[in-house]
Amino acid sequence: MRITAILDELDRLYPDAHCELNFRNPFELLISVILSAQCTDDRVNLITPTLFERFPDAKALAESDQEEIEKLIFSTGFYRNKAKNIRAAAKKLCEKFGGAVPRTMVDLLTLPGVGRKTANVVMGTAFGIPSGVVVDTHISRLSQRLGMTREDEPEKIERDLQKRWPEERWIMSGHRLIWHGRRVCFARKPSCATCTLRPLCPSPEAKALP
Repeated sequence: MRITAILDELDRLYPDAHCELNFRNPFELLISVILSAQCTDDRVNLITPTLFERFPDAKALAESDQEEIEKLIFSTGFYRNKAKNIRAAAKKLCEKFGGAVPRTMVDLLTLPGVGRKTANVVMGTAFGIPSGVVVDTHISRLSQRLGMTREDEPEKIERDLQKRWPEERWIMSGHRLIWHGRRVCFARKPSCATCTLRPLCPSPEAKALP
């Protein structure tokens, strides 16, 4: 099966693939993923050491000052809304979950600033629970190019991938597809000539090469 062959090749290419956000616990991962919206992981990793040194847990962040958080996370973009969301999420963690990050999709989705993508990252990366498939910009782009889905809405893409990927591969295949998107299958100019997935890829860019 073509999709299985793609996933197998991604396994071979990126055996050490992982979430590239730096974190030490589920709380730090949750906040980092919220901050990573429309921002690079590298940029988030630059600011989170200072943020988490100042506010190491949900209680500290819940009691923080909006303006101070805005200054600390300014370079991630959309800093006012992100500051509001991470402070509100921290308050909800303290009020409803004893300051701990919940381990269910239903509970995670009650937190401000948390959608399915963020919840899936936390569930899979922090807890090793395959709650679904993370659909970020890379997975959205590559899953379409590789003929895994014809959808363009994240939740519909996720449903297709859940049907076509074995559940035990949801977490790691997601990491590996993101790595491939960051290293080979770029948005504007994919490196089809050097891509070992090219024989399996139905995209016009891949088909155009001899």
